[in-house]
Amino acid sequence: MKTAAKRAHRLDRTASPRAIATLLLACAGANASAADFLDQRRVEPIQGDVAAGAAKAVVCVACHGPNGNAIVPTFPKLAGQRAEYLHSRLSEYKHADAKLPYYAASPMPVQAQALSEADMHNLAAYFAAQKPMPSPTAANTPPGETRGERLYREGDSARGIPPCQGCHGANAEGGPVAAGDQYLVYPALRGQHAPYLSARLSNYRAGWPYRASGDYIMAGVARTLDDESIQAVAAWLAALPPQEQH
Repeated sequence: MKTAAKRAHRLDRTASPRAIATLLLACAGANASAADFLDQRRVEPIQGDVAAGAAKAVVCVACHGPNGNAIVPTFPKLAGQRAEYLHSRLSEYKHADAKLPYYAASPMPVQAQALSEADMHNLAAYFAAQKPMPSPTAANTPPGETRGERLYREGDSARGIPPCQGCHGANAEGGPVAAGDQYLVYPALRGQHAPYLSARLSNYRAGWPYRASGDYIMAGVARTLDDESIQAVAAWLAALPPQEQH
């Protein structure tokens, strides 16, 4: 397993993203125990009490804004995301090692420790039911097709960059659910804050976090992106008007 992990870090940039993702998933046990690792390839639909979630979410607005529409652009918007994605993120934080650098820099592991499984279901249901608001950066993006849009829709085969829409949907509204339950945990990206998206992609490129199957896939993708590509995709997504999940 250690050999597989070393090979994953030595992968040539020209290797296919699917091959990278497969190898990274194969060495997941080198980074997380079976009990802690979140296999997002098998996802059950999340049901929760919206009213109970609203009561529990009072503390969340300090960072994530009223109804999950974060005002500070380094914090993600939660409003309108799929409940399955939100529950998965809370579970990841709840079982994370708070001493690791990625998690130590976040208040979320401590917050999530106090949540029961019912709490996480209810919070996920509440934020999923909220109306997402447009990003204030939307007006700053020039009209017409941008490099960020091309990368999202088409990728760049010459650099081994896959199209983002393959997992996050043609309109960045979240994964295509008809393709399989695992796509329920692929978040909607349209209208999300550009600084938050840029930071997430940069963290994936640097190798953080590694606790869920989706993290390994995203790490392989992020390694194909330079800073300019990350900024371009993030800016284009932030400029899209958000759309509520149905």
